[in-house]
Amino acid sequence: MSGHSKWSKVKHVKAVVDAKRGKIFTKIIKEITVAARIGGGDADGNPRLRAAVMAAKQANMPAENIKRAIQKGTGELPGVVYEEITYEGYGPGGVAILVEAMTDNKNRTVSEMRYVFSRNNGNMGEAGCVSWMFHKKGSILIDKSSVTEDKLMEVALEAGADDIQEDSGNFEVLTPPEAFEKINAALQSNEIPVISSELAMVPQTWIKLTGKEAQQVLKLVEAFEDHDDVQKVWANFDISEEELVQLAG
Repeated sequence: MSGHSKWSKVKHVKAVVDAKRGKIFTKIIKEITVAARIGGGDADGNPRLRAAVMAAKQANMPAENIKRAIQKGTGELPGVVYEEITYEGYGPGGVAILVEAMTDNKNRTVSEMRYVFSRNNGNMGEAGCVSWMFHKKGSILIDKSSVTEDKLMEVALEAGADDIQEDSGNFEVLTPPEAFEKINAALQSNEIPVISSELAMVPQTWIKLTGKEAQQVLKLVEAFEDHDDVQKVWANFDISEEELVQLAG
């Protein structure tokens, strides 16, 4: 099974913890605000905003918080203007790292991103140094106990999914970006509950890690995800299920 599927499971567990700390709300509010600023406050006509609102609802964010974030994006309420930036580099074992950030101070953030890389046995590179290794895909995580594989395949593949992967207690549906919303809607109409749903940067190739390097790369990714300006982190490491559980525990 791909490292992406395994890491999706770890990220979901971490998201539950983050939600308790309020950290995940901060990241989603930024995304909603930027999506509304760029594409307008009508989710029906703004696919990016629609996806952000869906993520907010999955995280049980109060409707009032969602409304305020949209209003800040459209200018109806005062708010901070964020700039989107992607940072690229390498982690332990030569793992490719993509960091998506939103910041109101680009100079501060680039300095802090470089520091996180160097402090955790990584190196920040130039724009484009690793992004070519990734393809954008929809990633939808579903609990295996909530649907049979045959039923999920019937619904997801008919709606345009690329692949369905299985790992531990979850199915992961991979979709072309253009079919992402259609597949989410098909799952909803068939009453198949979704754990998480996001547009992900999926690596074309994987680097298998064990031992110290595996521990170091997880520490690096964790350091990025704990940074207030970071929205998402993508990496092409492949760590065995047993080792992931041990390191995450």
